[in-house]
Amino acid sequence: MKEAVLSGKKITKSFGNNTVLHGIDAEIYAGDFTVIMGSSGSGKSTLLYAFSGMDRLSSGQLFYRGQDITNAAEKELTQLRAENFGFVFQRTHLISNLTLYENIQMAGLIGALSDKECKTRTDALITRMNLDGAKDRLPSQVSGGEAQRAAVARAAINKPAILFADEPTGALNKANSEEVLNLLSSLHSEGQSVLLVTHDKEAALRGNRILYLEDGTIIDEMSLSAYAGKDKSREEKLFAWLEGLGW
Repeated sequence: MKEAVLSGKKITKSFGNNTVLHGIDAEIYAGDFTVIMGSSGSGKSTLLYAFSGMDRLSSGQLFYRGQDITNAAEKELTQLRAENFGFVFQRTHLISNLTLYENIQMAGLIGALSDKECKTRTDALITRMNLDGAKDRLPSQVSGGEAQRAAVARAAINKPAILFADEPTGALNKANSEEVLNLLSSLHSEGQSVLLVTHDKEAALRGNRILYLEDGTIIDEMSLSAYAGKDKSREEKLFAWLEGLGW
């Protein structure tokens, strides 16, 4: 039986009079590449932020490895995210006056890695992300693809329990998008749990579990695990399912 790294019970999130999430029950399992899909405004990103503790719930409960963190102090949540969660967004949010290398390294030090281990992991990730030639440049001095690969490295350096990715290819061209998705898939193949929000069917094909949101409610989910390695069948299965949901 799979371990639930994150569990949400009756998750509701409102902004003023606008309720975005309506009593969602869902679990995110260790080792899964979970994808959240849905039309614009369905609550995809809000659900990701709720699961990460970045947005406080309006009602309901959130558990991390069985521990209720719904009302945890902000300091406790900050430490939890620093040490156990990794984040990649559409915008890289790299620190502008630090080099790519320093951006990645800083995340490791904040995550409580020793100086030696942090350097070892940063060096390895720089090479893995094909950033050796750009590592000493500032974010403003590199391409969008290089900056986003650095953001993936920053998210992965602490080997987080969950790597959250919110539309990470939304601002990239096709070639750079493919490269970032390949990196996420590679990390997942080594055991990294990933939670991806996307509106892109090609990106969704990287997942093994898809949650579909409509008006702030999960209306269906599917597994692609049985279709691993069978590209045509995998694509046909997902696209037919999405079509049936009105995508």
